Amino acid sequence: PNLARKYGIGNIYVKDESHRFGLNAFKGLGASYAIHKVLEQNPDVGIFCTATDGNHGKAVAWAVRISGKKAVIFVPNDTTEDRIRAISNEGAEVIQTESNYDITCDIAVETSAKNGWQLVQDTALENYIEIPAQIMAGYLTMLKELEDSLNIMPKPKADIVFLQAGVGSFAGSAIWYYLNRYGINRPKIVIVEPSEADGIIASFKANKRVGSECSFNTIMAGLNCGIPSLTAWDIIKSGADISMKVDDIFAEQAIRELYYPQGGDTRIIAGESGAAGLAGLIAIMKTSGFKPLIKELNISPESRILLFN
Repeated sequence: PNLARKYGIGNIYVKDESHRFGLNAFKGLGASYAIHKVLEQNPDVGIFCTATDGNHGKAVAWAVRISGKKAVIFVPNDTTEDRIRAISNEGAEVIQTESNYDITCDIAVETSAKNGWQLVQDTALENYIEIPAQIMAGYLTMLKELEDSLNIMPKPKADIVFLQAGVGSFAGSAIWYYLNRYGINRPKIVIVEPSEADGIIASFKANKRVGSECSFNTIMAGLNCGIPSLTAWDIIKSGADISMKVDDIFAEQAIRELYYPQGGDTRIIAGESGAAGLAGLIAIMKTSGFKPLIKELNISPESRILLFN
């Protein structure tokens, strides 16, 4: 409530995923569900593979480890040693490529096909739909957990929901949920991306799914992706009200706002990508270039905002 008062809005709710499964991220929900479904159909799968810019790979490594299997995780050339170590600590073999995220995904697809490994990628492609859909289904847990507090019927208690996006699987999952649960009563939905990895906005501008032509130089590493997931894009283009991109400085400010709370607000520990939703809100409320969005989203001193950390 105190942070909301600072920015002149009614209330801010944060769904804090920083404690989920001890992974400090929500990604375990999608990876564990998809791997569970794969092993239901084929218990003899020995090696799972994916490409990642961070938390998805860690989640796959964790879910594979607790399933008693082996994981091979490909990471882009700009992945930090800390992220590589976090994935390795879950028992996976980590291979760092010399390429960006999109090409690293291609390498994972090709290597999995060549070696007979099971790909568990969160980006849907023309002939690769089912597992990304299962990953998105796993993410629905976060939304369903709010059904006794915010996601009540017949209307949600949140007026506007901010969703950060990399390839868009989480954002697509949340939009699907709100469209199907509420229809015309759904909250307004804002997609937030880094300025230097803006595949969603680029796709809106092109009116088709395209890759970003940015530098991919952002501290929001978990969102540092190029072309959106095929399935996620189909949902996002049907259900997002606003798509925006923000500079890293807003993510830094959002982390500080959550870590050094206003008044009696709860301290929340967020990473750069986890704080991206709040970064988008701060940018709207404090930057002249985003002022038209205040009117577009009907943000007022009574507005109730939902963020996901």
